Amino acid sequence: MRIAGAGSAFPPHRYRQQEIAAALAAQWGRKLPHAGAIELLHSHCGVDWRHLSFPLDSYVELDTFGKTNNAWIETALGLGEQAICRAITPLGIAPDEFHSLFFTTVTGICSPSLDARLVNRMRLSPNVKRVPIFGLGCVAGAAGIARAADYVRAFPDEVAVLLSVELCSLTWQRDDVSVANLISAGLFGDGAAAVVIAGAHTRFAGPEVVATRSTFYPGSEQVMGWDISERGFRIVLSPDVPKVILEHLREDVDVFLGEFGLTRHEIGSLIIHSGGPKVLEAVQQALEVPRAALEASWQSLRQVGNLSSASVLLVLQEALAHARGAPGSWSLLAAMGPGFCSELVLLRW
Repeated sequence: MRIAGAGSAFPPHRYRQQEIAAALAAQWGRKLPHAGAIELLHSHCGVDWRHLSFPLDSYVELDTFGKTNNAWIETALGLGEQAICRAITPLGIAPDEFHSLFFTTVTGICSPSLDARLVNRMRLSPNVKRVPIFGLGCVAGAAGIARAADYVRAFPDEVAVLLSVELCSLTWQRDDVSVANLISAGLFGDGAAAVVIAGAHTRFAGPEVVATRSTFYPGSEQVMGWDISERGFRIVLSPDVPKVILEHLREDVDVFLGEFGLTRHEIGSLIIHSGGPKVLEAVQQALEVPRAALEASWQSLRQVGNLSSASVLLVLQEALAHARGAPGSWSLLAAMGPGFCSELVLLRW
């Protein structure tokens, strides 16, 4: 199985972090715990720019879950189509020529799911096998690659596409001034990414998916996720996320690599979900690598924020475009998310 290509798409509304913080401070006003709370928290998110689905002054009109979710559907369809086209077109793949579509999101819902609506919109094959995935959050980019690789392992003559669309700004809670929501409103952005995973008997080149590993940490479901109600998606974000990474990631990686006679020192590059400064610092500490080893993840965080499941796919796209490994070299792709859980993908160039 090989990762043949990747593409991404973003809404046209791009703002500096300071602009977003000022707009949210004006919206929340006296509800904030103290003056300057948003500016202070947002300045520590490691984010310089973010794309938003709508102009900043339009969000006040999205005052119900129904309106917000309808806005999510409309925007996600356009971005999803763009991301898929940007992934498949350079490879000479027509929209009706790939065999399976894996779709992941954690920021909106619809039935028929977005992948079904894209079949009609893009004139995909009526026989395309659809696998919508909801609820995995930030880990879903890596998990989606793993599940798509499982698929093409079984069908080596076929090609699968993984699509992630995350419109995190449409989950902002206007009545929630908890620290978790204030941080969330400063960290997460909007965008989409798609990856093409090709079977071993196809004509496509790219890094080989050698193995994958899913790990669930029992009793940790309150570390990250959503509380979903008539108001929409309310963030659950514990300060224990870095602690969980520090407690588990090193051992998980060492055991995983050890099964293939490898050590961390033999991994040429790391493709890590841009979870936020504390997450990336915890990964650096756990894996005993310098900050420069995760520079692509830090850069993605600065330029677009945390895009939940799409983030690790953006870092992968950057690696495919500008940082391909030497033939035979190894990369490790990893993400963590609600559960709490991790997903590891071992790649060989």
